[in-house]
Amino acid sequence: MWILIILLILAAIILCCIIDFHFGRKQFVRTAYRRDYQKRHSDMELISTGPAFFERMFTDLKGASTSIHCLFYIVENDHLGRQFFDILKQKASEGVEVRLLMDRVGSFKIRKKQVKELKGYGIQVYFAEKPKLPFLFFSTQQRNHRKITVIDGKIGYLGGYNVGKAYIDEDPNLSPWRDYHMRLTGEGISDLQSEFCIDWKRASGEDIINRPGYFPKLEKGEVEHRFFPSEGFKIESQFVEFITNAKKSIFIGTPYFIPSDEVMDALVRALKRGVRLTIVTPEKEDHLLVKEAAFKYFRKLMPLGAEVYQYQTGFYHSKLIIIDDEFCDLGTANFDLRSFYVNLELNNFIYTQSFVDEVRQEVQKDIDGSSKMSLDKLNSVGIFTRFKEGIASMVSILL
Repeated sequence: MWILIILLILAAIILCCIIDFHFGRKQFVRTAYRRDYQKRHSDMELISTGPAFFERMFTDLKGASTSIHCLFYIVENDHLGRQFFDILKQKASEGVEVRLLMDRVGSFKIRKKQVKELKGYGIQVYFAEKPKLPFLFFSTQQRNHRKITVIDGKIGYLGGYNVGKAYIDEDPNLSPWRDYHMRLTGEGISDLQSEFCIDWKRASGEDIINRPGYFPKLEKGEVEHRFFPSEGFKIESQFVEFITNAKKSIFIGTPYFIPSDEVMDALVRALKRGVRLTIVTPEKEDHLLVKEAAFKYFRKLMPLGAEVYQYQTGFYHSKLIIIDDEFCDLGTANFDLRSFYVNLELNNFIYTQSFVDEVRQEVQKDIDGSSKMSLDKLNSVGIFTRFKEGIASMVSILL
């Protein structure tokens, strides 16, 4: 009797969560900010290791003279996070305007005492995407997954790195951490600044997008690109368009391969018309079930000719698509349902061949550091792995 009651209670909780998620997402999509950016020309530097990224960004932060705007999904309460905070406090004490935005769930380890201390130095600090009613479950799942830094309105950063010791290869289970980030200067920074301002207003209520001091006159750079924001919609249809338009090859680098039905159908059609598909994912996993969630898709793609590689040299966190070796997409969106339907993301579409070639050289290192997945081995996994696959399939949008 008690077992039946417990099961009924659990079923009721699950049903409430499903209803909450459905209507919460529906309301958000209806009210979300919609914007499109034009193609820009900026100078762009590709950074593919954590130590190099933080050395470069911390140097730029220390050189700031007017403003610092930072948004990160995760800021850890460790020595690197505290070093980051110390730089911001130093700049604020010098009179630089500093705004810091962190995702409420991603940066849950940051304590009230630390926030109070930051504010004591004059830093404006807010948390993005706080869980809230009436759709509490949906709001706990939707994350601001962007990683944006804008310095003096002239230097920008965007990519996959968060702030924490794992990203500088100090997590023994996930080291070295392989990821991609971009440092930008030039006219595209105005759009990156606009994105920060939109998220800042959403979190703080303060509208700073019309303040001219944050939008100085900028010169054109060498790399043609376009920023693409997404907020639980748009990125899926854009990925379908990329795949549909591919003529020769598609490369996908992602830590989580959990495509939607529409994206999966586009990949199948591409393989059937002779397009070469290469996928790199990590052998290690940083979250439960994400590796097993991909297996059912690989079993469908590999017999059609897809080559799947598992990265062996640490943890692979890339968010990268290359089409026909002449266009690439780098940013924050993973190749999964959470990025397609739930999270706030920002990607950068890059059209200049020289930069694409630079990315391709790094990708070759990823492939060289990986082992090719065997379909026979994938089909012969044990019962426990099959069980995890089944669980992953049921909760895939939440992984």
